[in-house]
Parts: sequence; C-alpha cells; structure tokens
Amino acid sequence: MASEQELSLFLRSVQNRAFKRAQFATQNPDSALDIVQDSMIRLAEKYGDHNASEWPMLFQRILSNAILDWHRRQKVRAGWMTNMSEFHPAEDDPESEFDLLESLDLGRLNGQGEGSDRQLERAQTLAVLEAEISKLPERQREAFLLRYWEGLDVAETAGAMGCSEGSVKTHCSRATQTLAKALRARGWNDENE
Repeated sequence: MASEQELSLFLRSVQNRAFKRAQFATQNPDSALDIVQDSMIRLAEKYGDHNASEWPMLFQRILSNAILDWHRRQKVRAGWMTNMSEFHPAEDDPESEFDLLESLDLGRLNGQGEGSDRQLERAQTLAVLEAEISKLPERQREAFLLRYWEGLDVAETAGAMGCSEGSVKTHCSRATQTLAKALRARGWNDENE
C-alpha cells in the first residue's frame, strides 16, 4: 500500500515528460496541461491505493487514453463546426443578427498549430529533435516517446499503447529512421553528437 507522499513524488517525477508527450500529440499547450492534470487525477483517484511499482504503466495507459479521447473530441467538434455553415443569415434578410465569425474562438484556432518549437531556440539540439518528433505520425510518435523518452521496454510500451510488441518495434523503427533522415537533412550527423 503506497502513501500519499509516494504518489505525490511519483506524479512530480512524470509531470514534465507527460506534458511534453501530450503537447506533441495535441500541438496545444493548454490542452496538453488539461490532459496531464486529468490523467494525474484519474491515477490518484482510481489507483492511488495500488502498489507504487504499478503506477508507471497505469499512468502511461491513462495518459494514452486521455490523448486518444482528446483527438476523438476534436473530430466531433470539427464535424460540428462544419455544420455551422447552415446557420448563415438568409440572403433576403440583411438585418439578420447571426455572425458565424463571432461565434468562433479565433484566438484558439489561430494558435492551435503553434507548439513549443516556435518558442524554443532552433540552434539547440533538443529543439531540432522536438520539431522532428512532432512531425511523426501519431502512433510512431507515441511508441518513440514511450520507449526512448519514458524508458519503457517493448512489452511495457505495447501494454501502454494497447498493441502488439511487433507493432511497437515497427513504429519505433520507422520513427528512428524518419528522425535520423530529418536530422541528416538539417546537417546533423554522428559528428554532432
């Protein structure tokens, strides 16, 4: 049985990496923060009384599910927003009060594509790597971050992602090949390490 202090220490130890992972997945710092906070709350509420050795895998699974849920909600919202065109004012009624642009949160939409790569200095190796990681397909990025950022083994990564170990190996291999090619194209090679 783990204590509240142990849980607090665990959550502090994973918060920064979890935020980066969520930010890569959403390209939105506010959404990433919400996802990480919700994941931490779920872990504390549902699994806080479990053995501390179980928390890393449980947290990674909760975080993965929260990111997938966010993407599903975004698809639903996008579909709903395309239907907003039906609410345009009638052409024969110039006095109509409805304005679609006023109903949209344009500030959020305009900033959604801006991630940490615009804020970090591109001269640093980490910034270059982060920019390239963010371009990876979602499943490759998730496998890469779990294996090499979080340090999970193949079996743990497969458990967190809900797929086979072979799929994890394939996703990681493709991600590392893509990243290596992108870094070489930017002038990075083994000599820069």
